[in-house]
Amino acid sequence: MKLRPATPADIPTLERWDTKAHVIACTGADDAPDWAGELEQVGPWYECLIGEVGGRPVGVVQIIDPAEEPTHYWGDCGPGLRAIDIWIGEEADLGRGLGTLMMGQAIGRCFAPAEVRAILIDPLMSNVRAQVFYRRLGFEDVGTRRFGEDDCLVMRLERSAWAAQSSLKE
Repeated sequence: MKLRPATPADIPTLERWDTKAHVIACTGADDAPDWAGELEQVGPWYECLIGEVGGRPVGVVQIIDPAEEPTHYWGDCGPGLRAIDIWIGEEADLGRGLGTLMMGQAIGRCFAPAEVRAILIDPLMSNVRAQVFYRRLGFEDVGTRRFGEDDCLVMRLERSAWAAQSSLKE
């Protein structure tokens, strides 16, 4: 598994993935992203990364600094946090461990700066499979929260919990 920065050449793939039933089921009522606009925002507070296996794109992971993100989606949460969104693009790639590999690398990137103390993630309440997956990675439930029209479970991974799980480290 390799994570690389998404480029404009990835937009058709990302847009195709946005039409997949399993992606729609985990992204909720949110409109599909404007990928050109998303990629223009890449900078100190936002990364958009493509997960590849053997040069083939299999998924996407977005990492943000919620204190710096302009819409303040996460509210006023202060410095020292990161938030992740992740999904696998094709149905045939689900259940193959690719999400675990992507998350391991994404978590490592998030915790690379010493000041990052925790990572947030917000699966839909209806996405029990994702919640189980994140708990297996060490995320703990914080509580429910409504984001837009979606009821989500906010989950958090503390640096100390990550440090105790050597299987997640790159």
